Amino acid sequence: METSLSSLVSVLKRRFWPALATFASVIGASIAYLVYTSPVYEVKARLIVDNKQVSVSPLGRDLSQLPNRGPGGANPIANQAELVKSQRILQQAIDQVFSQDVSNLVTTITPKELNKDLTVKNIPATNILEISYQNQDPELATVLLNAVANAMVYESTEAIRQEARVVREFLEKEVPQQRALTEAAEVAESKYRKSSGLVSFEQQTESLVESLAKVEDQERLLYAQLQEVNARLKALGQLTGFNTINNAYVSGRVGQDQELDKLRAKLADLDSELATVRSRFNENHPTVLSLLEERNAIRSLYNQKIATIAPNSKTILPLDVASDQLSQELTSRYIISNTEQLALAEKLTVLQRERAILQNDLEQLPIKQQRLTALVRQREEATESLKFLQNKLEEARIAEAQLVSNIRIIAEAQVPSLPSEPNKKVVLVLATAAGITLAIGIILLLEVIDNKLYDVSDAEALLKLPRLGVLPEIPLSALSLKHPEQFLADLSLVEPYRLLLKKLEFRTQEKLKLIVVSSTVSGEGKSIVASHLAAVSAMLSQQTLIIDADLRKPKQHRILGITPKPGLTDVIDTDITLFEAVQPTNIENLSILTSGGLFTNPSRVLESASMKHLLAEAATHYDLVIIDTPPISSCADVHTLSRYSEGLVMITRPNFTPKDMLLQAGEELKELKDNGLPILGVVINGMTAQTEIFYSYSDQSYQSLSKSLKRLTDLNGSFNKSVAPGKSVLSRGSDDVEQ
Repeated sequence: METSLSSLVSVLKRRFWPALATFASVIGASIAYLVYTSPVYEVKARLIVDNKQVSVSPLGRDLSQLPNRGPGGANPIANQAELVKSQRILQQAIDQVFSQDVSNLVTTITPKELNKDLTVKNIPATNILEISYQNQDPELATVLLNAVANAMVYESTEAIRQEARVVREFLEKEVPQQRALTEAAEVAESKYRKSSGLVSFEQQTESLVESLAKVEDQERLLYAQLQEVNARLKALGQLTGFNTINNAYVSGRVGQDQELDKLRAKLADLDSELATVRSRFNENHPTVLSLLEERNAIRSLYNQKIATIAPNSKTILPLDVASDQLSQELTSRYIISNTEQLALAEKLTVLQRERAILQNDLEQLPIKQQRLTALVRQREEATESLKFLQNKLEEARIAEAQLVSNIRIIAEAQVPSLPSEPNKKVVLVLATAAGITLAIGIILLLEVIDNKLYDVSDAEALLKLPRLGVLPEIPLSALSLKHPEQFLADLSLVEPYRLLLKKLEFRTQEKLKLIVVSSTVSGEGKSIVASHLAAVSAMLSQQTLIIDADLRKPKQHRILGITPKPGLTDVIDTDITLFEAVQPTNIENLSILTSGGLFTNPSRVLESASMKHLLAEAATHYDLVIIDTPPISSCADVHTLSRYSEGLVMITRPNFTPKDMLLQAGEELKELKDNGLPILGVVINGMTAQTEIFYSYSDQSYQSLSKSLKRLTDLNGSFNKSVAPGKSVLSRGSDDVEQ
């Protein structure tokens, strides 16, 4: 997190002036805009579009009712919003304003100009329309907007009155026609009632049902009585032997006649006497014949008498006559029962005919009522329609006379005291935001087009190597190690190199003996890093040898103040041994093998077997051998020498190294790593800000130690003459401090 913040601060420092210029330009442009732009005033008014029932008539309320918005239907609020900006409303508002005495309003305006600066919006979740208008004249803007609001109210009122007028005119034509239809329906109903005899279907139906029920009850009663009489008559017929009422009547009537009774008695005596005579005489005996003649005469008289009593009856024998009291009583009962049977049968027949008539009337009643119902319905519908039309006509007249509107002004426009445009606060805030945004954009653009390396993490990502350390930017006075006290006496410079040595030791599995130092391009400070790293290693009492293998541009002899010969090329190409070519330095425990004389083909020297033998011999006799090589992008010397070492250390320099070269070097290093060559990591050289983060010490002992080293440095000049070459007071002091 601290590294990210530090990188951000570094970027801001690098791009401060371009970003500041961009920000200042935007702010200056906004101030110029505020100064030279004419102020514009905005006024607002609010209208509510609702269904408030303000009319005294239902029709007026219906006409002022807003239509419900169905699925996919028009929005009535949106319709009113569009109406506000219509040509008619705007022209009415303009005419209203400029027709008055407005001496202070000398500017004329057209509906098109008014519409251009007029805005209408619906307040969300309400029926409120907010109308706003902008103009450089605040009074004119206020008067015009209020006129527009009044024109909307007037337009709504006139629209409702016009609708009411149309309805009234229509109803005035329809009411007389409907009255004529109602009268015709009443006449038709009255005629049918008279012709059909129907008064009330329900009452007549109820009466017929009751009458039919009574007749059916009487019919059932008579039928039961008739059954009883039939049974009694049958029994009497069996007792008396009569099968008709006429026989019974004649028998009874004859039995009650005294003359006939005497004749029957005389006939009985003659029959008895005749029987006695026949028992003694034959049929032709005069006595028998005389008795037979007398009996026939009496019988003839008897029949004549019966014929007088019952002319239509056949001859009745004396035995069939009810002559005794019991026979007379049975005969009388038979006659009464027979008469009762006939009466009951007649009554039953009458009731059956009456029931049939009632049933027929009941069946015909619905048919008659159906027609009557249709006529009644026509009459009622005509009457209701007439009443409805009459009521609506009255409502239309009331609605036309009233001033009803579904739009009301709830907030009139007021003359503004401050302009709405330009809004100084908004403009300055937006300008500030835009300036900051553009400044950030300029910073990002410059960072994108700038190909130089600035950030530590970029070096790690491009080279695909771990970071071994971040080295401080060495002052010019400490670059040369001819007088090493300028470097070794400053702990802020030494400690990063000492930490780098420790990290290099941790990166190798075996004891660190030989490392190769290279860079991406020339100028990144690899030679400085190699020499100063060797100086710190020697200060830590390690026998250190630095080999200048950059045969094309050797620099180590200049840094350490040593003659360039003899050197590496002399050892390889002549009979000079390694130890004869190695030269001591002003730093104890540090020796150098310079590049030697210039060679036309450096690659042949470095790839020779003698070079391999030389490095092996150096690693045997020294604790640490550091090889300074050419940049990896310039030649293949790094590839050759890395095979003989414990690892390659890459040096890169922020604010100098191109990123594309780092990317190319990263590909080459990946190839070396894939081929098994050891690569230890990357060292960031010259990062002052990063050094402050990673190597800032607050311990007072380091401060006192730096002061002691400085005093030793001051004494070094006084005692150097008495000290053997290569053994300076500073070197010994450094050993003492390290211990």
